[in-house]
Amino acid sequence: MAPLLSKLNDWAERADDALTRTRARLGLLHPLQLVPYRSYGTPERLYVKGRLLTDKGISEADPADSRWHNLLNMYRRFDSNEISGAQLSVLPADGSDHTVVSDEEGYFTLNLAPKALPEPVDYLWYPVEVLLRRAPAPFPTPPALTTRAMVLIPPPDAEYGIISDLDDTVIQTSATDLLRMARTVLLRNARSRLPFKGVAEFYRQLQLGRNGKRNNPFFYVSSSPWNLYDLLEDFLHLNEIPPGPLLLRDMALKRKQAGAESEHHGHKLKEIDNLLLTYPKLPFVLIGDSGQEDANIYREVVRRHPGRVLAIYIRDVNLPDRAAMVQKVSEELHNDKVEMLLVKDTVQAAQHAANTGLVFQAAVPAVEQEKQKDEAAPEAADLDGEGSGEPVMQ
Repeated sequence: MAPLLSKLNDWAERADDALTRTRARLGLLHPLQLVPYRSYGTPERLYVKGRLLTDKGISEADPADSRWHNLLNMYRRFDSNEISGAQLSVLPADGSDHTVVSDEEGYFTLNLAPKALPEPVDYLWYPVEVLLRRAPAPFPTPPALTTRAMVLIPPPDAEYGIISDLDDTVIQTSATDLLRMARTVLLRNARSRLPFKGVAEFYRQLQLGRNGKRNNPFFYVSSSPWNLYDLLEDFLHLNEIPPGPLLLRDMALKRKQAGAESEHHGHKLKEIDNLLLTYPKLPFVLIGDSGQEDANIYREVVRRHPGRVLAIYIRDVNLPDRAAMVQKVSEELHNDKVEMLLVKDTVQAAQHAANTGLVFQAAVPAVEQEKQKDEAAPEAADLDGEGSGEPVMQ
């Protein structure tokens, strides 16, 4: 089956590339756009990532957008025209010029060693300029197409980092209910999708930590495709959830040879491994949900990186078999001296974080107050007219 999928993927890529180039020759393509992705690094190494696509004109999310409008924007995200073979320059603040070529999916990545860092933006974020030097024929190279890729560099006095899942951990997605999940993903936008109640304040308190400097870095590791990057980044911004690198997944068929479950597990484990190797002196808090494989993945992280995990919070999606699995993993981790908590809501997680010294005691009433405020606010109507009906990390 795997060779067949690989062949199908290769055929689809060639057909898509041929169609895109034909449309370019006929002048039917939208203008090119450089999409930078938030990434991470150290003062010695910067990891820069982005994608070169045609601009499909996806508009800014509005609460009044219709379901049809949201569905059309979602179609545009996945009907992307990737530009492969483009020559780009990555220009860090030290004046050097690094050439990189976009791959068959339009991605460009570069790991570079800067001689100097630029002035940070918003304290933790360092901008790196990216310039399109030459688009491949028959695409016209637009004049001065540039963007800024933002790279997170944790400060030396950060207390710990936070690695969080997104779907059903931060965002109400209903990943265990395929029909409800499809309605949510396809028919809602960054403004109409709902965060779990109190999660924004809980994450802000974790970022604040106990030194009061709000410098604990966040990293979001998700199996969502890169096509949803703009929606997820806008969602975090609109809900005042701390920004962080979004470490998403390419959905190409050839990368699914081992099956969806294995790919989900492998992607998240690889990204988390990279983070802990990049920051060998930084301990981490891990946050996920019981709906998929987060508990098993985090157990493996603890075993691979002993002494690096301070606590694990798993949001309960109210499925008894999943809860039992999390409890089993939690018991196994007792010997590793790492607590994995299955939590019903963010207040319960905040109470544990305060009791173990991760956040101030004042964080608990702050999270509870926001949870109550979120509960009192009118929620976006559920798409089947029944209300959100979601279990909490409220």
